[in-house]
Parts: sequence; C-alpha cells; structure tokens
Amino acid sequence: MPQDTYDLVIVGAGPAGANLARLLADSPLRLLLIDGQNEQTPKPCGGLLAPDAQTVLAEMDLTLPRDVLVDPQIFSVRTIDLVPSRTRFYARRYLNMDRLAFDRWLLSLVPSSVDVVRGLCRTVARTSDGYSLCYRLADGTENTVHTRIVVGADGANSTVRRALLGKRRDRILRYVAIQQWFDSGSEINPFYSCIFDEQTSPVCSWSVHKDGSMIFGGCFPQKQCRAHFDEQRRRVGQLPSFAPLNTQPKKTEACLVCRPRRMRDMITGRDGIFLVGEAAGLISPSSFEGISPALISSRALASVLKKAPDANLPVLSRAYRRATVRLRYRLLGKCIKRIFMYTPLLRRLAMKSGLLTIRVEQSDAADMH
Repeated sequence: MPQDTYDLVIVGAGPAGANLARLLADSPLRLLLIDGQNEQTPKPCGGLLAPDAQTVLAEMDLTLPRDVLVDPQIFSVRTIDLVPSRTRFYARRYLNMDRLAFDRWLLSLVPSSVDVVRGLCRTVARTSDGYSLCYRLADGTENTVHTRIVVGADGANSTVRRALLGKRRDRILRYVAIQQWFDSGSEINPFYSCIFDEQTSPVCSWSVHKDGSMIFGGCFPQKQCRAHFDEQRRRVGQLPSFAPLNTQPKKTEACLVCRPRRMRDMITGRDGIFLVGEAAGLISPSSFEGISPALISSRALASVLKKAPDANLPVLSRAYRRATVRLRYRLLGKCIKRIFMYTPLLRRLAMKSGLLTIRVEQSDAADMH
C-alpha cells in the first residue's frame, strides 16, 4: 500500500471537517482531508439552518449561495404532542436548505492547497512519532498515510473517537436517526413540525417540506428502532396534514446520532488526536442540532493550530479544550432544556400555558386540539 506523510489529517468532510480544512489552508501545515460522505446515502437531516449556525456563518463572512436553499422558507414550527392531542405554533427563523448541497458548498470552499480524497477511514493506529491511518477508496483500494495530528470530524460513529478511547467504554448515548421522503402534494400546508410521541421514542421527531417533497424523520433508541419508526409514522399519518405518510416513501435514510448528557461526554481530544463536531459529542441534546457546534468547534481548533502549529501536543490539547469551554457549557445548559422538553408533564404544562406561542389562522391548525 502506498504511503504519504502529512502534518495533519482530517477524517470527515462534513461542516466540521470542511470548515477546519478551509480555515487551515493558509497555515504551514500539510493537510489531508478524507471525505467519507456517500452521496447515494446522505446523512439524515431535516436540513434547517438554525439561528446559531447562521450567526457563525455571518461571523466568518460566508454567504449561502441560492442553490443551497429550497422552498418553502418557513417562519414557524408546529409543535405536536400526540398524547394528549395538542398543537402549538412557535416563531422560528430557520433557513430551509438542501443539507447535502450545504455540505458540498462548504467543501467547495476548501482551497486546492489541501489534499482531498474520497474514502472511508478504516483504522487509526499510534506510531512512535504520530499516527498511521488506513482509508479505503470507492474502488476498494486501500491507502495508508502517516501524520503527526489526527482530527476526527467523522460524526457519531467516529473511527477517530474509538481510536482515542481505546478500551475505555464510551458512555455517550447514541440513537438511530431515520427519515423518509414522500411526495407532498400541493394541497398539504408546508409546516415544519416537531413531534413528541413517548410511546415510540423518548425524543422528538420532525417533518419538513422541500421542493415538493415531505420529509418525516426522528431519533430512536437503537433496539427495534425501525419498528418504532414505522409505528410512529403510522400514528402521525392519521393526522390530516400528514396524509403523505400513508404513501410509499421515495427513499429512506438512517445513521447514528449522539446525545450528550454530561460534560465528560464531550471529548475534545489528547495526544495528537482532536475531535470536532459530533465526533466530540458536540451536538444539542435537546434538538440534535449539530451544524453550529461543528462550525464553532472547527473554528476554535483552527485558531489554536494557526497560533502555534509547532507547539507540543499537550499544550495544543489544553488550548483547544479551553477554546471550547463556552460551547460545551452552552450545550450542557441544553441538557436542562431537554428535561423540560422530554418530561411529559412539564412539556404539557408548557404547551397548555400557551407561553411564547403564536396564533396561526388557518384550518391546518385544527388538526389537533
């Protein structure tokens, strides 16, 4: 197998990995970005750009191209609790987008000075002076590269995170995200919906419309995840505005997602391994929004590495950990929000109170009462 040597290898070219590669492109480090995303089976995602992510993009002076956005743009979220039947509307300013197009746009911003390969990282092994990584290309060819620093930007099922922890048990919660695409039909009002149904999942599900398609998805405990998804789809499909769920889906997507519960679930790295985005456990435990933590953590790591690229590894590890303190405490705070969202009594009291709700004057609001 051919070998090459780099100063830094980034595993994963989603928002965290692509943004890090872009920001480090003008550093003296020789970089390799391993892009393992399969365009035929993209990551399940509602594809809504949250206000926090919009702010980070603005701070980095990045403007979304028009072809990343999709119709319709939605300014409210319809929150549905199936048991008991209750619906509330809340104002939100998400941007509705094509998630795969968004990821590919970020990747297109990586300068040609960064080596980019399409492949799947299979192993990360410690060597006397760094790490050896083996990755497999689409044609089955396996290559091995050597590097001083490894960055894991490879999501919930991170190969780099497993290499860092070794035999230590990783206690972060993982769910299976499943979503399906349906023809929506012109008669369906295109709301973004957040759905609670504790009979099938302890966390929320979602529906969103994109250019004539309706996406329905959610996160489910790994055991019997598909059966629970199918049952929830059946239950939600009984509501008038969810009639497309009773038709044949156009496609199904699934992957693992993380859900941190405590600070030690958020691992930034050590010994020449750094973790960014969901690989570090940096994802909202209440909404599963991961784009803004991916952008923030990758920007923090880029700042640390650019300031002192030749510093010893323990110094870099401590600096990166300090640079993410605010982000990690913000996500920890969302664990408190999670309690109110996912404790049925507290959620029902909040929805019943009508606090912060808006009035939507249309018949679709009468689907549930």
